[in-house]
Order: sequence, then C-alpha cells, then structure tokens
Amino acid sequence: MQSNAKAQSLINEALTHQQSGRIARAATLYESVRRKFPACFEAWCFGGAAAIQLNKPVEATILLNQAVRLNPRAGMAYMFLGTAEMQIGARNEAEQHLQQATHLNPKDAGVWLQLAQCLLLSGDVDKTWSAYQRCVTLNPNCADAWTGMGSLRHLQARATEAIELHTHALSLNPQHPLALAARAQSYQLRGQTTKALADYTAHLAKQPDDIDTLSQRLMLLHYLPNLSAEELFAEHRAFGENVRRAGKKPAVFSSGDPDKKLRVAFLSPDLRNHSVAFFLEPLLRHLDKSQFEIILYHNHPSVDAISDRLRSHAILWRNFVGQAADPVETAIRADAPDVIFDLAGHTGFNRLALFARRLAPVQITYLGYPNTTGLDTMDYRFTDELADPAGKSDTLNTEKLVRFSSVAWTYEAPPTAPEVNALPADTVGHVTFGCFNSLAKLNTPTLQLWALLLEAIPGARLVLKTLGLSPEIFTENLLAAGLDPQRVDLLPPAPNVIEHLRCYGRIDIALDPFPYHGTTTTCEALWMGVPVITLSGDRHSSRVGVSLLHAVGHHELIANTNTDYIAIAKNLATDTTRLRELRQQLRADMIASPLMDYPGQAARFGDAIRTCWRNFCGQQK
Repeated sequence: MQSNAKAQSLINEALTHQQSGRIARAATLYESVRRKFPACFEAWCFGGAAAIQLNKPVEATILLNQAVRLNPRAGMAYMFLGTAEMQIGARNEAEQHLQQATHLNPKDAGVWLQLAQCLLLSGDVDKTWSAYQRCVTLNPNCADAWTGMGSLRHLQARATEAIELHTHALSLNPQHPLALAARAQSYQLRGQTTKALADYTAHLAKQPDDIDTLSQRLMLLHYLPNLSAEELFAEHRAFGENVRRAGKKPAVFSSGDPDKKLRVAFLSPDLRNHSVAFFLEPLLRHLDKSQFEIILYHNHPSVDAISDRLRSHAILWRNFVGQAADPVETAIRADAPDVIFDLAGHTGFNRLALFARRLAPVQITYLGYPNTTGLDTMDYRFTDELADPAGKSDTLNTEKLVRFSSVAWTYEAPPTAPEVNALPADTVGHVTFGCFNSLAKLNTPTLQLWALLLEAIPGARLVLKTLGLSPEIFTENLLAAGLDPQRVDLLPPAPNVIEHLRCYGRIDIALDPFPYHGTTTTCEALWMGVPVITLSGDRHSSRVGVSLLHAVGHHELIANTNTDYIAIAKNLATDTTRLRELRQQLRADMIASPLMDYPGQAARFGDAIRTCWRNFCGQQK
C-alpha cells in the first residue's frame, strides 16, 4: 500500500508539471516511477503522452504499447498510441488503435477527434466526416473538430463551406491555434486574397514563429499585384532566417565520387493527379536509369492512378503525410539520396523546414513554386533563361539558378485529350476570350484590363472557369473592375480532365492573368489550339507565359505593356483567318517544341543534376 501511495504521489506531481506545460520535467518523473514501479500503468500511459508532446513519437509508441499490455481496457492508452503511430507514419496501426479507443470510450469526444484526424490523413472523406460529426455531437464546443471539418472541406475544394466551419471554430475559441490560418487558405482558394492576408496577419501576430503559416503566406503574396519583386524576395529571405533560427544545425556531408550512379529523390505533395505530376512524369520516364536511381517521397493524403504510374519509375516510394519531422528526417537519411529535389516550395503540405536541416549533399528546388525558397541550404533552383533572365533574377534567389534548358517545363497532354474543334467564332458569330486560371490570380488590375479589352471589341465575350467560382461572390469583383457580368460566362468545374479540356472548345483566345501567369492552363490551351496572350513582367511568376510561348514559336503573343496586350488581342479577334490557322497549327507547334521533346529534356535535366553533383564533389575536395 505504501508503494502504491508513493507511486501515486509521483504520478500526481508529474501530472501537475505536464498540465502546466513543464513536459520535460513530467517525463523525467514518469521515467522515475517506471523504474521503481514497472507495473504502474499511469507512468507508461502519461509518459507516452509526454513523449508525444516532446516530439518523440517513436519513444511514445514503446511506452504506450506497454501501457496497453498492462491495461488492455484503457481507451485513453489506445488513443495516445494511435496518435503517436500517426506521427511515425504507421497509419493502419494508428487507425486500428484509435478505432479500439472509440469502442472502449464511445462517449469520449476527444477519442473521436483523434480518429477523425487520423482518417483525414488516409483520404477517406466519408469516414472522416462521420468521426468529426460524432465528436461535435458529444461536444458541440470542440473548436478542433469544427476547424478539422473545415480543413476537410478545403481539401475537397469546397471553400465556402470551409470558411463557415473555420469561422464557427473561431466563435468557440477566438485563440484557436490553427483556425485563422486554415481559414486564410480557404479565402485564398475562393480568390479573396485581402481577407486571406488579414487572417494570416492576425494569426502571425499571435504566433510569429509559426513556420507553416509563414510559408503559406508567402504563396499568397504572389497574387498581390502591387508587391515588387524586391519586396517579395525580402519576405522569402526573412522566412529563411526564421527557419534557420528555429531549426537544427544543417548536416554536413563528405565528398563523393563525381561519376557515381546517383540516388535522386523527389519530395512533393503532388505525386498524384496534379499539374506537377504531369510535368514531372516525362522526365522520370526518360531519365537515364543507368546513371540515376529515382526515389519518390509523397506528402499528401491522396494517392491515385497517377501516383502508381510515377511509382513505377522509382526504386523506392514513401508517403510521409502527417508524420512528424524527426521520423521523416531519419527515414530520408537512411535512404541516403545524393541529390534531393523539393517540388513544392511554399505550396501546401511542403517540407521546407526539413530541407533547412540538409537532407542530402545537393538540394534543388524545381517545378512546384515560382520563386526562391529563401533557404540558404537549398543549393540550386532549376529554371530557364526566359523565365529568369540572367542578371537581376540571380540576385533575387537564395539558390544558384540553373537554366538547364531553353524552357523549364516538359508537357505531356492526356492521351485521351479531345481533338481540336472548329473555331467557335465561326459558329456563334463573335469572338470569345477565356481564362481557366485559379481565382486568386484574377485580381483587380487583371479584370480591369480585360474590361478595357471587351470595351475595345464590341460583341466579344469572356469565359471564366476555375474551382470555387461562385457567381454570388465573383459578380461583385466583375462590377468593381468595370466588367459587365452580362458579357461574362462563369463555368462550373468539370468532372474530369477530358471534360475540362473540352471547355477550351468554347473559347477563341485565352488570356493570361498577371502578375501570376498560368502554366498548366497555358499548355492546355495551346494543346487545344487556343492562342494565349500574356503580359511580360519582372519575375518568374510573370514570365512563365513568355517562356512557354517562345518555346512553341509564338513570341508575337507576348505583350510588354497593357496597350500591347489589348492591341494583340484586338488584332487577333478581328483576324478570324489567322485564328483558324493558329487553331490547326498550335498542337503541331507544341509537338515540335522542346516542351514535348521528352528524351531531350530528360537528358538536359540529367546533365544539370550531374553538374550540380560534380560541383559538390569539387567544393568538398
């Protein structure tokens, strides 16, 4: 009895420390109890919870497995165990143990919350929603569950619902650590960049060192038309400094053989049905396998047929979604890549904080983000000479720019893409302009320029198509920019890629937004025979169209001023003969361009990787 009393006294003391935020002290006390009283369930269970709080999920699983052995009816221990297993990537085991916790404690809202968060990472929408609903039924004031439901709706591109759910979470807990930043992402998806920026600002005022939100905000800044390239670079440099101060000291690697077969890893949340995968796959397929071994690291709940195709080109595939940073770092170091690519930049689900620790001797960013990462540990950024002209561009990147080809992209159209149709203007009797870019790119200056364009061409119409395009909300934007909503058609999302491509059959001329150009949408339009008019700018995001149009041999579609933009559009709109020629010619121009020279682009890409590796070997010597 005296022993039990002593153990309980120490447990109570540890719990007091744990509840007051002194987690390390609590963990030390729990360890002391385990040594003296190895059968004390609480020491293993609460010690495991403390290990989770200390970002030691592997240690936590060891402690919690012993806890459930000591007390197989303790739902709380299963809940903690499932939480730890989520962090090390053991999602099947995590779901099994969290389901067990709900059976043992079916009226515990916290257990249902943890199960929902596990299911969210598995991509099972219906089960995730159901678990969140059970949580809020048991505890209607659980802000974590309401914002979790908001994040689920965001992943489904249901931004309006997501915003409502995050707002409700904030009404329950105005100090919620995630809801403001999560709502900002949904505002961004709905094109409301001013509201998104306000939420990011408010969140960071409370949590200035939140690396994930700092990163998400950088992505948003690209959509703001009045931010200079120098100001944008300063924001990225500040992010890099924040990560450097908060993170571990970068690893140091010894020299290697400059001619060895290289293990090249790619880390991305977009190894799935996503534009990044479409540009990446031709390179992976044609990269010289006698010189390179490919490793793919995915970081997203969605895994699909595209993921399977990409996986077929790799010697190793891992999905790190939901895993804590330390286990991911351990796994990558064990795989020992020589070169690792970041394909996300500051887009969602990125792992830039890990790149700050230096995961491989050579680190390169490419494809997924139109700017520098801001990290001094990111060695190179792959681009081309038109998207990032030599000179000023080099001073606005923390990485060394590698212009590995005349164009930085390799486009592959879906094999089942529709054939190019006849010119719509010949059927409807007027020219139709169109833009299928994301809502956040359709800023006021862009819409104002398009208003002037429609004014200059009586009878012309504009077709817009993108996710989250709500007539109730976007009509206000059109009116504010001077665009007559009666001359604008808003199309809903298409059910699949093929139907999406068919929508290009409705437009004669595509309009590129600015300062953030399209990439996938430009390639799609050209493939479907639709010329794209772009406005050249002073940074990568406003020069993508320049690079793509030069690649296919149509620099005449590039404007340097607003006046040029309208003049090019007006000349094309009044020359239906030229429009018919372009409609039949553009697909062939793409096929003949470097964009679709898959073996050539892969060879240039591989040569650039090899050069970067040899540079590392030379520096080490």
